[in-house]
Amino acid sequence: MEFFLEPSTWAGLLTLIILEVVLGIDNLIFVAILSEKLPPDQRDKARLIGLGLALVMRLALLSLISWIVTLTYPIILNQFFSLSIRDIILLFGGLFLLCKTTMELHERLESNPHETSENKNYAGFWAVVIQIVILDAVFSLDAIITAVGMVNQLLIMMIAVILATILMLFASKTLTNFINLHQTVVVLCLSFLLMIGFSLVTEALNFSIPKGYLYAAIGFSVLIEIFNQIARHNFMKNQSRRPMRQRAAEVILRLMVGEKNNISKINSIKHNNDQKTKSIQSSKKIETFKDEERYMINGVLTLAGRSVRSIMTPRRNISWVNTEKNTDEIRMQLLDTPHSLFPVCKGELDEIIGIVRAKELLVALEKKIDVSIFASKILPIIIPDTLDPIDLLGVLRRAQGSFVIVSNEFGVVQGLITPLDVLEAIAGEFPDADETPDIIKENNSWLVKGETDLHSLQQLLNTEELIKESNYASLGGLLIAQKGQLPITGEIICIHPFDFHIVKATEYRVDLVRIIQKKDDFIKI
Repeated sequence: MEFFLEPSTWAGLLTLIILEVVLGIDNLIFVAILSEKLPPDQRDKARLIGLGLALVMRLALLSLISWIVTLTYPIILNQFFSLSIRDIILLFGGLFLLCKTTMELHERLESNPHETSENKNYAGFWAVVIQIVILDAVFSLDAIITAVGMVNQLLIMMIAVILATILMLFASKTLTNFINLHQTVVVLCLSFLLMIGFSLVTEALNFSIPKGYLYAAIGFSVLIEIFNQIARHNFMKNQSRRPMRQRAAEVILRLMVGEKNNISKINSIKHNNDQKTKSIQSSKKIETFKDEERYMINGVLTLAGRSVRSIMTPRRNISWVNTEKNTDEIRMQLLDTPHSLFPVCKGELDEIIGIVRAKELLVALEKKIDVSIFASKILPIIIPDTLDPIDLLGVLRRAQGSFVIVSNEFGVVQGLITPLDVLEAIAGEFPDADETPDIIKENNSWLVKGETDLHSLQQLLNTEELIKESNYASLGGLLIAQKGQLPITGEIICIHPFDFHIVKATEYRVDLVRIIQKKDDFIKI
């Protein structure tokens, strides 16, 4: 035992442990991938049996050093090649590893995404163990022959093998869990095994590939994968800070926009090839969502991201009853306006007394009931213009079919919201009998009111370039912000890929705009 006192012995032991761990990594990777094919309660057992068999096999081979040396003597020798027993074992082991890894790769790349742990077909326990034993024999033989060439003492070799196996045993579960959680790592490990299997075949045929090249390639690939996992981790961390609702909405909207663009491109290409009939049939097969469905889904998903101001009926469009008018004027207003609900105010809109139904107020007028007293029975529900649209739904439910008044921080009425306004924000405009549509399609252009909601307009134009800020909710607000001042009639404002021609504008607002898509970017919508 005096050789333990020599520094060279400890240096050799440390070097051999490191080498045995490095040579055992490929075995560990193969065990981790194979154990995943077993039910969860059998994976640890298979992993321990696999590494235990590797240790027993290596210790048994070490005790037969004299026999191992003879394995390197050629038994097949001719003018083309020479093969020893070791070469034959490496050849068949390499071929087995190549075939098995190729099958694993094919299974990973062609796997059924709907497969779950409940209906997954697991492999047999002993079938997996036998495969582990076969590879153990190949990897153990290679590792032991390397150890024999480095150290002369049998005890040192056995200690190195035992310590290396213990280290791998502690690291095996962590490595297995990491590999199973990261599919890109699984594919990378299978690529390593392919490369190792190829090197075993070439080594058996005496076309030696320096181990340094293999380990350098593996090390570089591992480094790149580490960078990939760090980038993925940071991306997921940043994404987790954003609301889940917003992330889900963006994903679904991207899918719908991509689907629509693909259909448009296919139709355009086939139209240019004079295959219009086939184009229509193809688009019917490809399209998943109809335009109305796509519009409503978009409206639902973007509702939470909108402002109350983008949903409400603006102040200047509100029909309200002024108590300072005489009874005949109020009666004529109620009969001439198609609305069923009215806010009743004293002199100005900001002085709201209450909410009335037109037919009930007409009856009250016939009975000579005071309008102010009658209107005060139903008090208005007033909400701030900063209220979240999702919370607005609950307020509208409490209004029981009535509407809510939107007010700013100074108590000035900004508009009102009815359940119909929310429905229009989701499904599109429903004009009243006395209204004209906000958007009128004319050949290759659109005639749009300045008060038109930007979200609806953006959906119609199939673009994401209009809504960049939350400071404005209408087309007029967008054009004023883009210009930096109120545009004048006849002016043209360009927001790629559209030209906005100001058709009508006053000194206070933009009333009417014609939108024309540039010819180079024109896509039939």
